[in-house]
Amino acid sequence: MYFKFTFCPIILLLWASLSFAQNVNVVIHGAASIAKTDDNFVCVTLDWWPAEKCDYNQCPWGKAGILNLDLRYGALINAIKAFNPLRIKVGGSLQDNVVYKVGEVSSCPNFMKREDGLFGFSQGCLSMERWDQLNRFFNHTGVKLTFGLNALFGRNESQTEKGLWIGDWQPQNTRDFMQYTISKGYKVDSYEFGNQLSGSGMGAKVDAKQYGKDVIVLKNLVKELYAHPETQPKVLGPGGFYEEKWFNTFLEVSGQGIVDGLTHHIYNLGPGDDPNMMNKILDPSYLNQVSQTYKGVSDVVNKFRPQLGAWVSESGGALNGGSKDVSRTFADGFWYLDQMGMASTYDQKVFCRQALIGGNYGLLNATTFVPNPDYYGALLWHRLMGSTVLAVTKESDPNLRVYAHCAKKKPGVSLIFINLSKDRSFNITLSNAKPEDAGKPNYEFVGKQNREEYHLRALTGDIKDDIVCLNDVPMVQTDSEDIPAMDPKLVDSSTPISIAAQSIAYVTIRDFEAPACV
Repeated sequence: MYFKFTFCPIILLLWASLSFAQNVNVVIHGAASIAKTDDNFVCVTLDWWPAEKCDYNQCPWGKAGILNLDLRYGALINAIKAFNPLRIKVGGSLQDNVVYKVGEVSSCPNFMKREDGLFGFSQGCLSMERWDQLNRFFNHTGVKLTFGLNALFGRNESQTEKGLWIGDWQPQNTRDFMQYTISKGYKVDSYEFGNQLSGSGMGAKVDAKQYGKDVIVLKNLVKELYAHPETQPKVLGPGGFYEEKWFNTFLEVSGQGIVDGLTHHIYNLGPGDDPNMMNKILDPSYLNQVSQTYKGVSDVVNKFRPQLGAWVSESGGALNGGSKDVSRTFADGFWYLDQMGMASTYDQKVFCRQALIGGNYGLLNATTFVPNPDYYGALLWHRLMGSTVLAVTKESDPNLRVYAHCAKKKPGVSLIFINLSKDRSFNITLSNAKPEDAGKPNYEFVGKQNREEYHLRALTGDIKDDIVCLNDVPMVQTDSEDIPAMDPKLVDSSTPISIAAQSIAYVTIRDFEAPACV
């Protein structure tokens, strides 16, 4: 793949300069953190979907599924290596329909279209040969792995209630799979139990009390097989949509010390064929609605205190493969990066994007492996935003979204600015909040060192473009399939931070004094 452009078209710069500018003061409360994320907050998924998975008269998965993805492509390898490391969760809708060809399981069927099957497919199989291939790939690219387990194995669908699966989970196939994994020395950071089986479920559901009992069995199995605590994978669950009563019941049954991390899914943009998708993404009041889910999950975590807190273990924005007209474009970043910012303020430790590759919402193109715009936004977050989250206040147009963290590489703070407005830019001045007991007003920050700025814009100025510019340089892979350099622009700290209309910017300030970041 060769560079198509050296610089973004100059017309974009002229258009940005003509937009109406509003002055805004942003106050950073750096005395204490409001939340902490995991160091590997940015996470992506690899899904099981076969090429026959179709929605809305399209079949966008191709050969991007776990069982048929070609792991030899340099573009794929380089995209993962750039994170150093990238957290990947292997799982998805069909994981509860996957058997592992090991131990007593001798046959290994492929997923086949089947009307009465889970999500319209028959049972599928992970052979140990493919598991070997995947682990060589994970080891080579430095992946931090979460593996989603089949939580329906041994159960039967109820004859009286559609979608409800009953009976005890049978752990033998998982035991054999784990024993094989251990014998090979494969590293698994965590196991997630089931996919979207909570509450009303998606395709299938399990009663909360039954799930609570079964996750105890899983935890004991992990403790038995992984004898050394330092190498013992964590147990996560339930990996589904948040429903307060169901979540509380399952945690009451399982008790403390069983589930290490509470996982849930977010698809707040609705179905992928919604013609109103773009309006949702650009509407700050709509984006704010999901905060109630984050608050609910946070309340449950505070009540039961799982060791790892809460994870968003799957979030693709739009359901059923995403939106073919939006999810691959620059516009999707307004939703995606805002969600990561919001989730971090609610103490969500990890945020897994559906998917690394596959569907319309993949960070990489499913056939060419070329990164879509959201890939670059995620990579910048991973490199710049540290685990300590700071409070931010401002009085301005709600179209300006701002989140602040301690810088990942000390010293200083890193901020992300998201401008949803089509015709308004913002000139930002920063203030450092004094502790409430100091009795002094906030004071304007005047830096002595240059700021490090990373401005993201659509190539043509049209946010439906699928090429993003970083500091006016198009992000396009080189002919060696490397990720292009992502260098900051150094800016005099005595000047306001300028955020163009419908753009996103990361800013790192090395000499901003925030006690929480020391």
